[in-house]
Amino acid sequence: MALPVLSSSAVKFRRVLARFPQELSLAFAYGSGVFRQAGAAAEHGENNMLDFIFAVDDSVTWHMMNLLKNRSHYSFLKFLGPNQITSIQSYGAGIYYNTLVPCNGRMIKYGVISTDTLIDDLFHWKTLYVAGRLQKPVKILTQNENSKLQAALVSNLKSAVTAAFLMLPESFSEEDLYMQIAGLSYSGDFRMIIGEDRSKVQNIVKPNIPHFQKLYSNILQDCPQVVYKHHLGRLEASIDKSPEGQFTQLMALPKTLQQKITSLVNPPGKNRDVEEILLQVAHDPDCGFVVHQG
Repeated sequence: MALPVLSSSAVKFRRVLARFPQELSLAFAYGSGVFRQAGAAAEHGENNMLDFIFAVDDSVTWHMMNLLKNRSHYSFLKFLGPNQITSIQSYGAGIYYNTLVPCNGRMIKYGVISTDTLIDDLFHWKTLYVAGRLQKPVKILTQNENSKLQAALVSNLKSAVTAAFLMLPESFSEEDLYMQIAGLSYSGDFRMIIGEDRSKVQNIVKPNIPHFQKLYSNILQDCPQVVYKHHLGRLEASIDKSPEGQFTQLMALPKTLQQKITSLVNPPGKNRDVEEILLQVAHDPDCGFVVHQG
């Protein structure tokens, strides 16, 4: 049985997608316009802006085609042409957004990211911007047969579970796990520190437990530290918090997070390798907090 999303019919998403160049390696919709949220966001879920991300193999060609199809979506940048737009796209998280775009009676915004940049973020958490979105339920609209992209999508979910295990206590509930995972990409979000809705993570997770289960059930079933009783909707976990167990998990984290952790722990001027520093962190009673800081 398909899990309900807002306006469960996929027709509206297909109609939006039909308005764009079709050379997409991955396209997905996300956010409160797609998945139900608790709290204030729930009141206008059907009217919220629809958010999309499009991954494309060749950004210059895609923007060139989109300028022909949807020139009005672009700001003054349309006058600079597809090469300049692609150059601007490469800054920051490597994604270019057109926002406040009227489409089929709704407002939408859509981000364009190169497939290679997306794969890099999924494997290594270079910025965790798009990878963080894909750790939470999204509505996949189209995906091509790129095996490296598929492997990167799975790797990102496994990394999210590993990082969450390091930050959680020895035993925890399934909801605790999804709360921790959903909070990963907000940990370094300045808006969350200065007081943007602190219950945002809870509002995302609570109404969407079945969606999180669908996303993570295969990974959890293959995880030796977890007894996942899917038919009961229950997870029983006993995480190895020994230094050896934590070291194994630290070594499995994405490269960028390992580097962030080592830079926090390693004093300037000391030239130690990553493995040595992570071994020190694994013996630290505050290992989980160090990972969170990273």
